[in-house]
Amino acid sequence: MTFYDGIYPFYPLQRSSFIFDISLLVVILVFSVLAVSFLLILPGIRGKSRLLWMFRIFTSLFIGIVLVGLNFTGDWAEASVKANTSYKSFSNAVVSAEVGLHVGLYGINITLRGNPISQINETIDYNEIFRWSGDMDDQYTHALERGLPNPILYIAEKFTRNSACGLIYQYRYSGRFASANLWTAFLCWLVANILFSMPVIIYAGHMMILTAAFIFFSMASFSTIYNTAPCDFTIGADSFRASYSHSFWLALATGLLCAVIGLMVVLLGCLFPGKMREAFSVGVDSEDEECHTGGGYLNKGFLEGVICEDIQQTGKRKDSQQIATITVGFMARRNTI
Repeated sequence: MTFYDGIYPFYPLQRSSFIFDISLLVVILVFSVLAVSFLLILPGIRGKSRLLWMFRIFTSLFIGIVLVGLNFTGDWAEASVKANTSYKSFSNAVVSAEVGLHVGLYGINITLRGNPISQINETIDYNEIFRWSGDMDDQYTHALERGLPNPILYIAEKFTRNSACGLIYQYRYSGRFASANLWTAFLCWLVANILFSMPVIIYAGHMMILTAAFIFFSMASFSTIYNTAPCDFTIGADSFRASYSHSFWLALATGLLCAVIGLMVVLLGCLFPGKMREAFSVGVDSEDEECHTGGGYLNKGFLEGVICEDIQQTGKRKDSQQIATITVGFMARRNTI
């Protein structure tokens, strides 16, 4: 049932599609500010250590932003299909669109994009978020009240408690455990950066290996979503199933990077401890660190008094030694006589 050029009277006006997650934007801005700050410090570092210092800082910032950002990305697993499907309830209209499912650690994004975008006097471009932090059934009911398109409601219904697929339980707990492991990895990364500025480089390498381990634990936790019974999503005549996507592979690459850095630091720290401390500019022993008396102001009056007393004491000692020598010699002659 439509009213005035295909407008549905019982539904609110269409909103603009979701563009960018605010939390992820804040993370990117914070780490960008840190990167710019270190770039401003860079000209003050002299010699060859400038390049090494820059490599260390930007590699560390890259790992940090990945560990935090992966908690807010929505593409750990994705799937999409292009099909002809019914648009909304109480209407026989069929649209050609691409339907997508994007799974993150915080929830799911369901997208619907027309092909072309403008069809039946509407702009078909939706990106709806359903978060694990809220009640999925309530969110689904709210989506029904808003009159979202049928493909979005169909996929969202699969994640409700009453669904036969039971996806909500496995997806929610997998995302929570994966997020917890990522935050633990982030704490290990912070400790590793602190230890890199101290003369305990080997322990910093151990913490980087531990960071990699928790990243792999998060990936293993997320992979448990495939322990559920297969549940295909059917749109029109086509079906699809979610598979690993960009964030998952980025986590894998970052974990491997942390593992390689940690192993190299531990190995080189055991073989060349002195050179490693010198490379990281920590705990370097040199002659300059020995205790030396530097130049300073000397009180001449005080020194003259001390010198006079030393001379008098030295003279008295010499006289006493001479008297003792004479006495010994006199006694020796007397005994001879």
